[in-house]
Amino acid sequence: KLGRVFTGWVQRSFQSTQAATASQNTCAADDKATSPVPKDCPVCSYNEWDPLEEVIVGRAENACVPPFSVEVKANTYEKYWGFYQKFGGQSFPKDHLKKAIAEIEEMCNILKREGVIVKRPDPIDWSVKYKTPDFESTGMYAAMPRDILLVVGNEIIEAPMAWRARFFEYRAYRRIIKDYFNCGAKWTTAPKPTMADELYDQDYPIRTVEDRHKLAAQGKFVTTEFEPCFDAADFIRAGRDIFVQRSQVTNYMGIEWMRRHLAPDYRVHIISFTDPNPMHIDATFNIIGPGLVLSNPDRPCHQIELFKKAGWTVIRPPVPLIPDDHPLWMSSKWLSMNVLMLDEKRVMVDANETSIQKVFENLGISTIKVNIRHANSLGGGFHCWTCDIRRRGTLQSYFD
Repeated sequence: KLGRVFTGWVQRSFQSTQAATASQNTCAADDKATSPVPKDCPVCSYNEWDPLEEVIVGRAENACVPPFSVEVKANTYEKYWGFYQKFGGQSFPKDHLKKAIAEIEEMCNILKREGVIVKRPDPIDWSVKYKTPDFESTGMYAAMPRDILLVVGNEIIEAPMAWRARFFEYRAYRRIIKDYFNCGAKWTTAPKPTMADELYDQDYPIRTVEDRHKLAAQGKFVTTEFEPCFDAADFIRAGRDIFVQRSQVTNYMGIEWMRRHLAPDYRVHIISFTDPNPMHIDATFNIIGPGLVLSNPDRPCHQIELFKKAGWTVIRPPVPLIPDDHPLWMSSKWLSMNVLMLDEKRVMVDANETSIQKVFENLGISTIKVNIRHANSLGGGFHCWTCDIRRRGTLQSYFD
């Protein structure tokens, strides 16, 4: 009997080993068959200006005002604090939201007519309350894919954003990203922050715009270095060189995580600006072509000589034309320079901003005019409302 038990154990062990070996051989065969960048992979983008072939465009549906927490206060202006205190956790004004939704639908239609494939995140009820061991909140929206997704080559990186109201925003994009992954893309999620109280300076002393200027000049921000956090929109790409700012939503620990993750193929450079409220780089410093950058005259770049020495042309965009009484709950007027390049010679620009249209036309860049004024109120321009998934081009260096 003991012999039979032993024989059975040996047979089972042998069969298990055979199965494991077969599995390893299958994986090994798959490894050999899989190239680092599959030729038919739909995800491939190295910069902000190569010919755009596929893009994700955000959704305004069900967008909710975030609760008025310390990190929201630090990123909004005092004249809107009452709005957040009153409507936090509720829908943005319905009529305004309806107009924003219509504008983005038209923007999608225009992109399709220009030959671009458009993907959209899933609609989600952002008013649902949620609770983690560290905080509770309601959601916000899936309007700005640029904030949460960064494409570097054939890799999609999900950002560990800093606002508690955006903790579960990734859920709206998971269906799309899984499809891209199944087609060969790399998919990376940066370390998810706990967003515990320690991530924020609970006593961040904001009262006036002067306070903001003073704190920013001192390098003080509402986010601490408790754990990595960053918004993807604080990064802007130029081939092997990627530029980032330390902001209210992006800390040095998050930047260092990106630097190590992307090394040695990419170089991550920190640049800074005279900005009282740094949050997202693309309405301050927007790279629009090889050797061409829009630099906000109200927020000059402290490292601009780096670009000038490399032979880059620095364009100072004109003062925006958006009227003072138009609500901009989460952004500044400088969304006028938050444009989307369809290629080096075509740009999607606000139909109302005739001054900057002339700047592009003088550069030999044709303008595709779209009105998204109500969509602007939710916190972003064309660059914010999109995440370019595929641009037809190759990895190059523009600073060597």
